[in-house]
Amino acid sequence: MPKQEARQHRKGRMTLKRREAATGWLFVSPALIGFSIFTFGAILRSFYFSLTDYSLLAEPEFLGLDNYIRAFTNDEYFYKYFRNTFYFVVTLVPIVLVCSLLLAILINRKAGRITKAYRVALFLPSITSTVAVSMVWLWIFNPDLGLLNNFLTAIGFQTPPMWLSDPQWSKPALVIMRVWQMCGYYMIMFLTGLQTIPETLYEAAEVDGASPVQKFFRITVPMLANTTFVVAILLVIEAFNMFESIFIMTSGGPLGSTSTIMYYIYEQGFTNYNMGYASALAWIFFALIMVVTLIQYRFRNEQGGE
Repeated sequence: MPKQEARQHRKGRMTLKRREAATGWLFVSPALIGFSIFTFGAILRSFYFSLTDYSLLAEPEFLGLDNYIRAFTNDEYFYKYFRNTFYFVVTLVPIVLVCSLLLAILINRKAGRITKAYRVALFLPSITSTVAVSMVWLWIFNPDLGLLNNFLTAIGFQTPPMWLSDPQWSKPALVIMRVWQMCGYYMIMFLTGLQTIPETLYEAAEVDGASPVQKFFRITVPMLANTTFVVAILLVIEAFNMFESIFIMTSGGPLGSTSTIMYYIYEQGFTNYNMGYASALAWIFFALIMVVTLIQYRFRNEQGGE
């Protein structure tokens, strides 16, 4: 009898687990169905389109790898826009990383003059629509009536930059705008990491006579290694995917100086109706971001192993 009761008890537990599992799958099934159709299905469809000549107006014509070969061999804009994309990556990532860390350190100070209103002001640009922010900075960068050039003229500059109208200054102008917008978000991430560092480490270092600079490089930076790694990956992905600000502020100009691969994909797909080639560019872009992310992971693992 005891064995039979134990067998029935186990059978009842298994039945309960199956019911719980079925209930769980029932609740998540709408999200899974939506993901399968609108995300995973769309990804597979885009890969098929990348192998075709598809203009949205006619049936796709299979081309094989011709679109990929064209991107690397017959498209003069491909490498130019890739250079523009890498420019934003190599400038935005280190600047935002350093600025957001410094802002987090300032806010993390227990004694200081930084008020709650100031903290909100630092974070507010990151949750404001990029379209709205871009419209404000369009006025700031206006070469004739803009706030920035009026200020530069007032302090003695005779010929201030033309900013978005000048191919040499258009990319730095976008970098300035994006740094201002992005720092608040990553500041919060660094602030979270700073608050996990035990105060006893700083107290012990102070007893040993460490200076603030030594405490920063010997305690703060190593203890924030994981946070910095995550922030760096997110920043690289975000820098690669710059689109809204370029679309609103420059439309890729002047003379293509601010056009990136992301904006080029949009132009090919929705302006030129060359959806097959745009899909191929998107997959090349995806592969590039994946490789860069894997390199970052490899570098992080090697550093962790040491």
